[in-house]
Amino acid sequence: MSALRPNPPMAMLAELTHRCPLACPYCSNPLELERKERELTTDEWKDIFSQAAEMGVLHVHFSGGEPASRRDLEEMVAHARDVGLYTNLITSGIGLNKRRLDALNECGLDHVQLSLQGVDSEMADWVGGYKGGFDRKMQVAEWIGEIGFPLTLNAVMHKKNFDRLDETIAIALDMGARRLEVATVQFHGWAAKNRAALMPTREQAKQARLTVNAARERLEGVLVIDYVPADHHSDYPKPCMGGWASTGINVAPDGAVLPCHAAHTIKSLTFDKAHEKPLKEIWYDSDAFNAFRGFDWMQEPCRSCELKTKDFGGCRCQAMAIAGDAAATDPVCIKSPLHGELVRQAEADAEADADLVYRVMPT
Repeated sequence: MSALRPNPPMAMLAELTHRCPLACPYCSNPLELERKERELTTDEWKDIFSQAAEMGVLHVHFSGGEPASRRDLEEMVAHARDVGLYTNLITSGIGLNKRRLDALNECGLDHVQLSLQGVDSEMADWVGGYKGGFDRKMQVAEWIGEIGFPLTLNAVMHKKNFDRLDETIAIALDMGARRLEVATVQFHGWAAKNRAALMPTREQAKQARLTVNAARERLEGVLVIDYVPADHHSDYPKPCMGGWASTGINVAPDGAVLPCHAAHTIKSLTFDKAHEKPLKEIWYDSDAFNAFRGFDWMQEPCRSCELKTKDFGGCRCQAMAIAGDAAATDPVCIKSPLHGELVRQAEADAEADADLVYRVMPT
């Protein structure tokens, strides 16, 4: 099967900025961050949202960095709502106050996703590299509840905090969250520098699955819990993003349009800019977005594998990072010749006791 004519993307991740007050060691943003002067303007973003709505995108996630670093956030949310997009703010909470949250509510913000670096100030402030961050986050969560925003809590889990998963679930309930994302670190971008500090053990991953399953049963109808395990503890890859360039579209702070958050690591591909070329043309016709659609691009054993219609070959960015070839079999797959090396390295990282390497954000 050749590259297929895809459906329109369902969602857009709008990375408004790479600026962020936190210094999280698991940050998945690129090693080279875009500075403020290279960010798209308000009008450029508004045009992108209009194009997205016209081509069939249903909802937009305002992300970063910290999207609250943009003083025009409220204007962009209002425009996205005006053109019919469901709006979700992905935030650390730092940079928000009651006045701004009230303004976002008046602009029509539909949903808030709040990140959680730890269940107490000692853990959260250490991981986030920002003193006082946890207390600020708790205050923001209280305001979110008072206003009535639906809340998702995104808890990035790793070797340092997986043993406190029960407390993480409890704090989600205390905050009144409707959904909890138990998201194991994905080792792309800056996070790759912290593999030895953050890679969970296989036993931690196994216990997390048991804890999540028990909580799902106990809290059915109260809290939805999503669990994203570490790829490195699996024998078969996940259907990354539902297949390359099939369901979501990302726009970076400088306007680069990507099929997924980490696609920039595939240096053989050239990604068009949303303020230079129509979004619809990029999605349907660009070489980068068609590079791994369908099955013709696949190498063996993927090409003849019966699972290819389910996992779509796994993660192209992971294949690039480990195999050095974006078209190679995802090394997570037990059929990959690199699977044994991936497991060996993951186990070595899990047993290591490395210090966190914080990232420095652009101003």
